[in-house]
Amino acid sequence: MSLLFEELDYRHTPIGLISLRRRRELSLDVDVFEIKLGDEFLMSSLFTASEIALAKLGMDACSGDDLDVVVGGLGLGYTAQAVLESKRVRSLAVVEYLDAVIHWHESGLLPVGPSLTGDKRCRFVEGDFFALSASDDGYDPDQAGRRFDAVLLDIDHSPDALLDDRSSSFYRLDGLRSLSRHLKPGGIFGLWSNDAPDPSFTERLEKVFDKAWAEPVTFHNPLQNRDFTQTVYLGRTTG
Repeated sequence: MSLLFEELDYRHTPIGLISLRRRRELSLDVDVFEIKLGDEFLMSSLFTASEIALAKLGMDACSGDDLDVVVGGLGLGYTAQAVLESKRVRSLAVVEYLDAVIHWHESGLLPVGPSLTGDKRCRFVEGDFFALSASDDGYDPDQAGRRFDAVLLDIDHSPDALLDDRSSSFYRLDGLRSLSRHLKPGGIFGLWSNDAPDPSFTERLEKVFDKAWAEPVTFHNPLQNRDFTQTVYLGRTTG
């Protein structure tokens, strides 16, 4: 059996101290990987249903083959891994602000890392997703202005609960319009949120995208023995 607890790494970053931990959840007999920012839990490998749903719902909403996809926020890698499960995906660029998180995947500290680094369709882009969204150049450092079939975002807790003030303008109309410029006609924007669906945010998306909707994702928390509902928001540009 593995050790009950290990701190695998910690780094000072522009947004604070980030740490990677592995602990044994004895009640479920599983290893759990967690990322913390200071004292705040950012993500856990125990609860990944909505992160995976972001990828699957985003891919299902896309039409055609040879899809070029961006994932904003690498995290534990479950969204990116689920995107790559689609054989329709031609390329995936995963934009991550923190070099520590990229290192954890490239060095094999995280279980999902080898499946991402071993897939030739996938590349990591170290950069500020929100600054790249606001720029004319976009997300591909080798091809300025490149547009994508889908951009799937999982960084902040929700449009109203932000990790830091870098993204404060992104969820407003101007920020969403800037993002939409980097999508192909008929392209899909997907957003993960820790909260239940917020009709006011869906209405905001409708002002930018040709179609917008919210998909609730409900999963069971075995530690608390109750269900939780999170949200995947989706918007489609004019085809």
